[in-house]
Amino acid sequence: MTYATRPADRPPGVNKPLTPKRRYRVVENDEYAAFLRRVIRAYSRRVASGDIEAITTMAALADDLEDATRQAITALRGFGYSWADIAMRLGITRQGAQQRWGSIPPPVTDTSSTPPDGGYP
Repeated sequence: MTYATRPADRPPGVNKPLTPKRRYRVVENDEYAAFLRRVIRAYSRRVASGDIEAITTMAALADDLEDATRQAITALRGFGYSWADIAMRLGITRQGAQQRWGSIPPPVTDTSSTPPDGGYP
């Protein structure tokens, strides 16, 4: 099969893009963590200035952070990191890390008091 070639004196048939390709800035984990620390401190100052209703939301953020930490550690374990590797970076013992994040936390509600059929006694 023969393809027609463009003579060298003709410009290419494709126009230049209207918007040049932009380089996306990669945000490093350290920068992102510093940003989160600033946001949390600012939220703390807002609550401390008298917004008592927001203290429940702030406490819920602590639970969200614990859940996110658990997910991150579970993923690190999936990548093959040992409990010793994780514990060393957290400044705790291997056993402490495994006890805190090694198992699924118990449910908040006690399900032993409900009947098996889900009804009420």
